[in-house]
Amino acid sequence: MNNLSFNQIRAVVFDFDGVILDSAGIKSEAFPALFSHRPEFAEQILQHHLENQGISRYTKFEWIYEHLFQESLCEAKSLELGAEFSKLVFDRVVQAPFVPGAPELLQKLQRHDIQSFVASGTPEDELQIIVNRRDIQDFFIGVEGSPKTKASIVQSIQREYGYSSDEMMFVGDAVTDYQAAVETGLFFVAVDTPDMHDFWKQGNVLAVQDLNVMVEALSPVNANSK
Repeated sequence: MNNLSFNQIRAVVFDFDGVILDSAGIKSEAFPALFSHRPEFAEQILQHHLENQGISRYTKFEWIYEHLFQESLCEAKSLELGAEFSKLVFDRVVQAPFVPGAPELLQKLQRHDIQSFVASGTPEDELQIIVNRRDIQDFFIGVEGSPKTKASIVQSIQREYGYSSDEMMFVGDAVTDYQAAVETGLFFVAVDTPDMHDFWKQGNVLAVQDLNVMVEALSPVNANSK
């Protein structure tokens, strides 16, 4: 599949932040804020987050403590950081605007009987609350997040619903999304950002400015029909 087409596609897996909601920047601001007591590491903390978007925040906490602070991070402190991080981002994410075209695409996929799933690095319980608060839960067959990896979520969907890799598509905005798609053999569509534009271009990855492009591509002619 060299071009954006929904031929044979029966299921689409979406990342969430930056793909469904325009909320990726909120998380990027929160990491330096969470560690504002260590301003000497602010730039490195932000850079690590940007290079590892889609990975669990708890994994990032471990890296920050081990590689920057050179301290051990106990489970209790990690959970405390996670709770503080949620306080920084939760309300803002709930109120974040949709990525342009996201509601229309979800509606159109549903009309064409193409199932939608979420595979996110956000903690699953928090993610499901956000999805419910935004009243978009009925568009998704499954909403899953960390500590599961995105590749394992895709593989679980394939086992449960019997989809082959050729029948699925992954839509994401980060390297971890792309890696999960490659690992599981799914066609990948990137939602482009200035930070990732060169990466997608160098890798010859199909990148779209927003989801309106996908709405236009999903027509009765090339959509899966049953």
